Amino acid sequence: MVTLALVAGLLGGGAGAAVVTALDDERGTAPAESSLDQPPAAEAGDSGQTAADLSSIDDVAAEVLPSVVSIAVGRGAGSGVIISSDGQILTNNHVVESGGPITVTFHDGATVRAEVLGTDRLTDLAVIQAQDVDRLTPAELGDSEDLQVGEQVVAIGSPFGLEGTVTAGIVSAVHRPVTAGGDFGTPTVIDAIQTDAPINPGNSGGPLVNMAGQVVGINSVIYSSTGSSVGLGFAIPIDQARWIAEQLVESGTAEHARIGVSIETAQGNVRGVLITAVQPGSGAAEAGLQEGDVVTKVNDRPITDGLALVAAARSFRPGETIAVTYVRAGETHTAEVTLGSDDSAG
Repeated sequence: MVTLALVAGLLGGGAGAAVVTALDDERGTAPAESSLDQPPAAEAGDSGQTAADLSSIDDVAAEVLPSVVSIAVGRGAGSGVIISSDGQILTNNHVVESGGPITVTFHDGATVRAEVLGTDRLTDLAVIQAQDVDRLTPAELGDSEDLQVGEQVVAIGSPFGLEGTVTAGIVSAVHRPVTAGGDFGTPTVIDAIQTDAPINPGNSGGPLVNMAGQVVGINSVIYSSTGSSVGLGFAIPIDQARWIAEQLVESGTAEHARIGVSIETAQGNVRGVLITAVQPGSGAAEAGLQEGDVVTKVNDRPITDGLALVAAARSFRPGETIAVTYVRAGETHTAEVTLGSDDSAG
C-alpha cells in the first residue's frame, strides 16, 4: 500500500512530507505602491472568464514574471510574490520558518537580502521585506471567490531551483480542506484551491494566477507519494492570503475566525460534525448552538468532518456572520453565527 502525503513545496533542508491528517539603483524617489492597498481585481460574468483575459499563457507569464521572486533560506528554497514596490513579498511560512538568512532573487537576476516582517503558521503564510530595493512591480491580486472549476490557471515559481518556471492547468476544485505540518504543533489548515497545474518542491509561496494575470492563490502543498507533482496541487486562496498579509505587514502576527466549539466527526446516520462543547460567550453560544448538535453545512458548503469545519471557518474574517446548518434531535435548523477571533475570548 502506498501512503500518499501532502508535501510542502520547499526545496532542500527542512523539506519533506506532512501526512494528511493535512531595482532600481535610485532609492526613495517614488512613493511605495502596494497590492494590499488596491481593491480585489474582480472577474466578470459567471463563466469564469475575465473581462481582461490575456490572449495566451505566454502573455500571462510576461505580465506576472516580473512580480515573482526566488527565495533561498539556508539550504532551502521557495518562491514569493512581490506585493509592494519597496520590497514586501508574500510567501509561505514553511519557506522561511527555519530562521536562516534569507536571500531574494528577482526576475532580472538581482539578488538582495531580506528579513521577516511576520509569519502565520496556521495559514502557512509569511511576509518578508527585501532590503534596499525600490520601484519593483507589485502583482495584481484577484478575487479567488470568483474562481470556477475548470477555469484555466497558471503557476509560477522556482521548482527544484529552476527560477521563473511557468506551468499551466485548470482549477480542479475549490474549498478543498487540506492540512499539513502537524508534526510541529497546531497544523496548517487550508481552505484550498485544487489545481492540476504542475507544482513541485520550490514552488511554495509562488502565485497561482488566472488568465487575466491576477494572483488568485499562493501555492503551498502537493499531494504525492514521490515528493513531486502528480497533478494534485493546492493553493491558499488570495482572499484569505490578502487578509492575513495585511495583518502581518501591520503587526507581524495574524488573528483567525473561530466559531467557538469543540468538535469531533459525527457517528451515525447524520453525516457531519458533532459539537462536544460550546465556549461560553462565543459566537456559537450566542447563536444557540448546543453540545450534541451535528453541523452539516456552513452557508451552502457541506461539512463532513472536523477539518472541513475548521477550513470553512478560517476562510472568513472575525466579525463576519455565517449560516450554520445543524441537526438536533432529528430536526434540521439554521443558526446565524457571528465569528469570533482566536485573539479574544469569543
